[in-house]
Amino acid sequence: MCSRLFLIVLLLALACTPYSKMRRITSGELVMGLSVSDEEPLEEDEDIDFQIDSIRSTLSDGPIIMNAIRDSQTGEMVATDVISASKVVARFRNVAERAGMVSISFDVSVPSGMADSRWRLKICPEMSIQNDTVPLDPIFITGKDYRAAQLRGYERYRQFIAGIITDTTDLIRLRQLEVFLQRHYPETFALKNDSTIIPEPLAENLYGVTQMQVKEHYMRHLKMRLNQRRKDRADEMYRRFVKDPIDNRGVRLDTVLVGDEGDFTYRYVYTFKSRPRLRKVGVSLHGDLYEKGERLLELPFPEDLTFYISSLSTLADDRPRYRMIVLERTVYDNTKALIDFAQGKSDIDTLLGDNASELKRIRKCVDDVVARRELVLDSLVVTASCSPEGTYRSNRLLSRARSESVLAYMQTIVPDSWKDSLRTSELPENWEQLSRLVASDGNLDSTARHKVLEVMNSGGDHDRRERRLASLPEYRYLREKLYPQLRSVQFDFYLHRAGMVKDTVHTTELDTVYMAGVKALKDLDYKKAVELLRPYGDFNSALAYMSADYNHSALDVLDRLYDTDAKVCYLKAMVLSRLGLVEEAMKYFRLALTYDPYMEHRANLDPEMHTLINLYKQL
Repeated sequence: MCSRLFLIVLLLALACTPYSKMRRITSGELVMGLSVSDEEPLEEDEDIDFQIDSIRSTLSDGPIIMNAIRDSQTGEMVATDVISASKVVARFRNVAERAGMVSISFDVSVPSGMADSRWRLKICPEMSIQNDTVPLDPIFITGKDYRAAQLRGYERYRQFIAGIITDTTDLIRLRQLEVFLQRHYPETFALKNDSTIIPEPLAENLYGVTQMQVKEHYMRHLKMRLNQRRKDRADEMYRRFVKDPIDNRGVRLDTVLVGDEGDFTYRYVYTFKSRPRLRKVGVSLHGDLYEKGERLLELPFPEDLTFYISSLSTLADDRPRYRMIVLERTVYDNTKALIDFAQGKSDIDTLLGDNASELKRIRKCVDDVVARRELVLDSLVVTASCSPEGTYRSNRLLSRARSESVLAYMQTIVPDSWKDSLRTSELPENWEQLSRLVASDGNLDSTARHKVLEVMNSGGDHDRRERRLASLPEYRYLREKLYPQLRSVQFDFYLHRAGMVKDTVHTTELDTVYMAGVKALKDLDYKKAVELLRPYGDFNSALAYMSADYNHSALDVLDRLYDTDAKVCYLKAMVLSRLGLVEEAMKYFRLALTYDPYMEHRANLDPEMHTLINLYKQL
């Protein structure tokens, strides 16, 4: 009878050994679980039995416990040792993208039989997003004996480090040094208890040798070499003693659920930035089992999860939008160049002033007009103007000569079809431009500006006005600073649209700004989408506001749209639900389903619409 009882006890003991547990793991009897959460993550203020928490400390203060469990009754932190799984079988879930962010929640479960006091489990979730694999923070489940072994390794390493001498006086034979000083330099030895700092030159005079020479003579060289060797082996000894360092990269503060049989479920919540055209993400799980810092085996992989991403941006109306434009048959354009001429001369000197760059710019302007095949040149008028210096008659002749000189240059750069359309004009003295320059000049005080403008607007003979200006104290400033800006050449392009008979035609063109806003909406760049679509006040504008979580602005736009559109009613129901106006939201949700029954399927994809769906089913 006793032998049978002993055999039963022995079998029960063997059934609980790590070997037995490993066999059950490798055979697939014990597996990790991975499932979508069967409910929303618990809020921090809800009454739950246990929570993930962490103790952070230095090795001198105590252990670092990763993913420990805090008893809600006693508040005591207990290292996770016995844990198990809940049985939730859902493999996929719809989640919503909100303001560019997506939050997924899933349960990682481990059966209690998979844990042992001598083991550590490292569980690594991974998320597959489009073509990328993103590793998530690992979960560590550490047995008490395993953690104790880790801490013993740290303690042994700490003892090794404590053996390294940091006080250099320990490396000097102080007693022999004192005897030497007492015997040969009693006056110096008398300074032993004197706190006065003795400078090096004085010490050298006292000893007859330098401090460094005395110190070197009485150094414990063997001890110093052994101490240096100990320092050099610090990294090696760390690896020897701390075979499995405590991972302190961070502790997730998610929820831990513990079943009646000690089963453990870790509710993992991860929030990430969404991507354009992201439809789904996958979550997979793998892990390893460690003992004494050595990896024993790879834990069996549970089946992957899939989260389908619902984004409001998929509701965007991406049909092309056009804007009305009015085309005139005649087209006018002009540009001006500040071409310098020698005083009283009309020849173009490319080496004078900025003439080379100005002529290059004019050539580019002509090339740009030529490139517009839909336009036909009627005439190009070249007008040179002069400053009021000199007589009006001489300025008129000079202006004409300079216009003709520039025209001759233009003949060399325009197409042959343009050459017969080139014309010249002259502006002997550009008084109108001078008036604008004076009126806007900040260097002239208001009194001076008023006086100069009064002379310029007095009318009469041009030469007489110039003489009156020359008598003013401001004339030198006008001549040196403002007159050079009057010596310019203007180019007036008169064109018409090829094949167009009517003077005015109304047509449409693609609204590129609006379409850029729609693209930003689909690319999840909601800030840009709101900026571009705000002026339009249409469905896409409201959608951009809602995607950016500007719900009141979205509702303001939706209130101005027709309630006969299913998508408008759907958005209105959603935004009213967000604002807590559930009763009114139900009104528009029912309207949306009346206009388009498909919107019920769409609502099933939007988790934030579940409340309205449930209310609708109860009607």
